[in-house]
Amino acid sequence: MKYTVKELLDLGEDGKFAVPAFNIYNFGSLMGIRKAALETGAPVIFQVYTRLFDTGTAKFLMPAILEVVNDLKTPAAIHLDHGRGVPEVLRAVRYGTTGVMIDASTLPFEENVAATKAVVDIAKEVGISVEGEIGHVGAASNGDECGNYTEVDMASEFVRQTGVDAIAVMVGTAHGKYKKAPVLAIDRIAGIHAATKAHLVLHGGSGVPEDQIRAAVQAGIRKVNYATDVCCAFIEGYKKLDPYSEPFDVLLSHPADDVKEYAVSRIRLLGADRYGK
Repeated sequence: MKYTVKELLDLGEDGKFAVPAFNIYNFGSLMGIRKAALETGAPVIFQVYTRLFDTGTAKFLMPAILEVVNDLKTPAAIHLDHGRGVPEVLRAVRYGTTGVMIDASTLPFEENVAATKAVVDIAKEVGISVEGEIGHVGAASNGDECGNYTEVDMASEFVRQTGVDAIAVMVGTAHGKYKKAPVLAIDRIAGIHAATKAHLVLHGGSGVPEDQIRAAVQAGIRKVNYATDVCCAFIEGYKKLDPYSEPFDVLLSHPADDVKEYAVSRIRLLGADRYGK
């Protein structure tokens, strides 16, 4: 059942849970997340990284995601992750996303606002949601989780000037595999949540200790991104198999089930399985 990203995050705010956003890379990862949504009845976001819209992969992957979302009886959204610019946003809109992210977080504040506001204006015309980023969420390989946290006042002003529906914030996470377990700035999350009506997004959810995730959701995080561990679940599942043991389509269903098991665990951790109960 197709929803906008904002509509899903509104459900999370009302129910005090976070909605998981799982990055989709191939048919196997798509089927794994579909099975997790069916098993739990939870709202989920199927997310596609900006690179796939540049290479042309999304043109062929998106119809399959749309079919899955339209077939589900529970709320689901399709989101552009880390949109590099307006061309990627336009492709995402054309291919059927119900939310887009524009990531201009490495730019000075005024330029970030201008780039984000331009995408908000486009998105409003077609009725989809927009996520921006204030406070750059970098790479775990560089230790960027220890960088500067998003300021409460700056986040509030960013939302006021852009009109975004959600904001990714820097509160102690980063993308990729952590060298050591991160410690989140829970008080900062709570402060930003109290200061703005935009929904808060935690990037770099893979590998964050479960107690930290629970505390972040309680403090106001309403969307948590999972990409690295979706890939790892699929790859590690495939590595355990004899590649010549079964027909290839049957063989690939097994790592898809590993993705499903991982996704179910994250759905329950975020409390999204409470939806409708």
